[in-house]
Amino acid sequence: MKLKVIIPVAIAVTTLSACMETMNVDGLVGAGGKMLQAYNLSDQEVVSLSNQACAQMDQENKIAAANSKYNRRLQNLVKPLSKTLNGQQPNFKVYQTPELNAWAMANGCIRVYSGLMDKMTDAELQGIIGHEMGHVELGHSKKAMQTAYTLSAARDAAAAAGNSTVTALSSSQLGELTEALLNAQFSQSQETAADDYAFDLLTQRKLNTKGLVTAFEKLAALDGGQSSIMSSHPGSSARAQRMQGKIDAAK
Repeated sequence: MKLKVIIPVAIAVTTLSACMETMNVDGLVGAGGKMLQAYNLSDQEVVSLSNQACAQMDQENKIAAANSKYNRRLQNLVKPLSKTLNGQQPNFKVYQTPELNAWAMANGCIRVYSGLMDKMTDAELQGIIGHEMGHVELGHSKKAMQTAYTLSAARDAAAAAGNSTVTALSSSQLGELTEALLNAQFSQSQETAADDYAFDLLTQRKLNTKGLVTAFEKLAALDGGQSSIMSSHPGSSARAQRMQGKIDAAK
C-alpha cells in the first residue's frame, strides 16, 4: 500500500518541477499537505469523508422505498448478519438500477443494487453482503478511502501547476473523491480475507455458506468473472472453488 503513496507524490513532484512558472504556490502547498496527510487520516476523518461520499451517492441514485420488495428483502437478509463493523453501525439500502454491484464504505454505508438482487438467491446475497461487511470490519474500506484521498490530492497538485482541466475537476472535489473511492480495487489478499470473513460470519450465524460458491459461479458465468462486484485476481471461478474447499473441509 505504501507504493500508492510514493507514486502519486513522485509524479506530482516531477510534473510540478517542469511547471514552476505557472504554479499556484498556495495551491501546491495545500495539495502537498493533503498527500502527506492522506495515509495519516484518523478514523474519525475517514468516517466523515465516507459520510459525505455516501450521502452524495444516495442523492445521485434512486433508493428503493422502505416498503418496496427490494428493501424488505434486503432488510430481512441482513437481520441475521447484524453487528457493528469496526466500531460503525452498518446501514443497508438498495439502489434501483440494473447494474450488478454492491459496495461498502468505512462508515458502515453498504449499498446493494437491484440488478444484483434480481440475479442472486437469498443465500448468495447474504454471502455477498457478508463479504462487503468484511471489507469494513477488516479496515479495507478505510484504506480505500485513504487511497482515494491521495488520488484527489494528486489531482489538486496538478491543478496547482496550472492544469485548467484538473482545476475544473477539483471544484467538485467530493464527486472526484467518491468516484476514486468506488473505482478503487482491493488487493487479492484483501478480497481473500473478505471472502473468509463472509464464510466465517455465515458459519457462526448458522447460515448457508454454499451461497458464496454459487454467487461466484454466477458472476463468472455472467461476464467471465470480471464484474464490478468482487472483481479481482484470482477470478470468480477460482474463488468459488476456494469457498467450496472450505465447505468440504468443514464437513
